[in-house]
Amino acid sequence: MAKESMKARDAKRAKLIAKYKEKREQLKKEGNWEELDKLPKNSSPVRYRKRCKITGRPRGYVGFFGISRIKFRDLANEGKIPGLTKASW
Repeated sequence: MAKESMKARDAKRAKLIAKYKEKREQLKKEGNWEELDKLPKNSSPVRYRKRCKITGRPRGYVGFFGISRIKFRDLANEGKIPGLTKASW
């Protein structure tokens, strides 16, 4: 499991990205790179990392389900993801 501080940091980044989204787009359209540099670093969407909603793991993220590959496999084997079955042939 990820540290709570890492989850909180990502949540804070998500809020900053939403707050400055329009301003960033406007400055990019104008080509005003000096003003764009003055915005907070964490307001850039590139710095946001998608994490598993259960464990907070940043790697092996399955976007359609919003969980990591490890939790995806566990839940699928337990039959807790509707419509998903383990292949056997």
